[in-house]
Amino acid sequence: MSSGLSILYDTIRWEEKALFDAAKKMGINVEMVDCKNLFVSLDKSQEKFETVIQRCVSYYRSLHSTAALEGKGVNVINSLNTSIFAGNKLFTHMLLQKYGVPTPFSAVAFSEEAALETLESKGYPMVLKPTVGSWGRMIALLKDRDSAEGIMESRERMYPIYQVYYLEEFVQRPPRDIRAIMVGDKVVAAIYRYSGDDQWKTNMALGGKAEECKVTKEMEDICIKAKNAVQGQIVGVDLMESKDKGLVVHEVNNTTEYKNTVRVTGVDIPALMIDYALKSRK
Repeated sequence: MSSGLSILYDTIRWEEKALFDAAKKMGINVEMVDCKNLFVSLDKSQEKFETVIQRCVSYYRSLHSTAALEGKGVNVINSLNTSIFAGNKLFTHMLLQKYGVPTPFSAVAFSEEAALETLESKGYPMVLKPTVGSWGRMIALLKDRDSAEGIMESRERMYPIYQVYYLEEFVQRPPRDIRAIMVGDKVVAAIYRYSGDDQWKTNMALGGKAEECKVTKEMEDICIKAKNAVQGQIVGVDLMESKDKGLVVHEVNNTTEYKNTVRVTGVDIPALMIDYALKSRK
């Protein structure tokens, strides 16, 4: 008998396999759906899906498939609003500010000239990020005007999204950040992510290493606010330990990766996600 639970993906990673295996161990039948083969009729016909865990890697595929399914009454985790809000660093930052979540200083400029003026007034170094993107791609550390001009000049010829200059302070911190995994209103596990050799970024894809991070009440309170800011259900919250501000949130992840968190902490995050999804049905 079907559980009415589906996992929507476009690439099978460790996380998607782990979700399927967790459901199988729990005696729950889940349907694995490749989004590249998905067809959704947008008229008033009844949709076959009930609850969907959204796991697409592609931001645009994830966003639009969530919109189509949610529009047909499907319970999608995370929701369309979360896909929109958490998928864009500028949107996330403004909502974090609104909800009183501590963040690094950030600014946005809409031309190369305005961005350079902001950098000159705020001071170097600063970090240039694309508003949409993941895995540390297209992120650059701007150390001085020469490096800033060189990087921005190349982006002026790219897709228009890269001509929105999202600038974030280079936070003085230990050589690590924190990835906290939230399922519902609880941080179920957290890890420190350390920079790899000759790297200032902490992304695991760039050679960083991980170790378990003890979840404090302060951290959990901040993460709950961050999750609520983007209307999330199952999210990853990325924090830094700022020398000046304490814990600050710099990103909330919609289809968060958790392989290293499971490996380091031993917490069965996939089983917790499956259990949450089943209980979330209306």
